[in-house]
Amino acid sequence: MQRMGMATRLKPEKKAEYLRLHAAVWPGILAMIRACNIRNYSIFLKEPENILFGYWEYHGTDFEADTARMAADPHTQEWWALTNPCQAAFETTPAGQPWSMLTEVFHHD
Repeated sequence: MQRMGMATRLKPEKKAEYLRLHAAVWPGILAMIRACNIRNYSIFLKEPENILFGYWEYHGTDFEADTARMAADPHTQEWWALTNPCQAAFETTPAGQPWSMLTEVFHHD
């Protein structure tokens, strides 16, 4: 298992929409997350800065293949078409990516 994190900003004018969407995530999205070996997935909001932090545990063996599978899913693409416009990537985030992956610097069980 690998712990993973990511961060992005939430556009203030899209905050209510983003929270509404995540209060009732589509069952197909949740199923795809699980099918791609992602467990214990949470998104946190830091206010008032509107920074989103995502955390999950990856239980697979090929994260790139699993994320490519997720990105190819039409249902996921439809979901991202709603959620991605709510996000504002950091200036250093790779082009076309709404989230920046984070490096784990400490863990304690």
